[in-house]
Amino acid sequence: MAVSDKRGGRTLLASVLLSAPGPLVLGLGLLVGNSTTQIADFVRRTVELAATIVSWYVYRSTSGLPSDDEKRVRLECRVDIIVGIAMLISGLAMGCLAVIGFIRPSEKGNVTPALIIAALGVISNGILAMNYTAANKKTPNDVMKAQRALYFTKTIVDTCVCGALVAVMLVTGNAARIADFAGGIAVTAVLCVNGIKLLIRRFTARKKELA
Repeated sequence: MAVSDKRGGRTLLASVLLSAPGPLVLGLGLLVGNSTTQIADFVRRTVELAATIVSWYVYRSTSGLPSDDEKRVRLECRVDIIVGIAMLISGLAMGCLAVIGFIRPSEKGNVTPALIIAALGVISNGILAMNYTAANKKTPNDVMKAQRALYFTKTIVDTCVCGALVAVMLVTGNAARIADFAGGIAVTAVLCVNGIKLLIRRFTARKKELA
């Protein structure tokens, strides 16, 4: 396996290991806080973790195969679709919960665990996104491209989540309610737009291959 392939594999494994604690910590955090942003962030991280695990498996299974190998092309196509769908599911979950939370507001409780996870996510996801960019630049790979798009999106989303949760902590009443709702809608837009872009890119490439 080439050095760049090893770097890609290590980056994917690091993504899985760093993402794994997020859903667990946020799930436990929901016992003491029930911010809409916090709940939706839990759903988002769980779905994205599953997509990253699939990407890691596919990369390990195909990294030694030629770029035009039928198995590699098929599996890499599925990764793009899975990651794109994961973004859409995460975005729609965030949007639905944001609307529900705005219409039927409830006590937000302690959102500190979610804020800590989101802040760490900004740092770790940003570093991973740069690693995916470097790995893909040396050896172009559809799995790396999909993960690069996912982790750049995750960095932006975590930044939005941090802002929303800080606002929820600092303000009260309708202001906190609006901040929570705005955070949810902002994350929904980022996830859905990037998920759709990834799916369009994949289906467009597939049409060209079949033409």
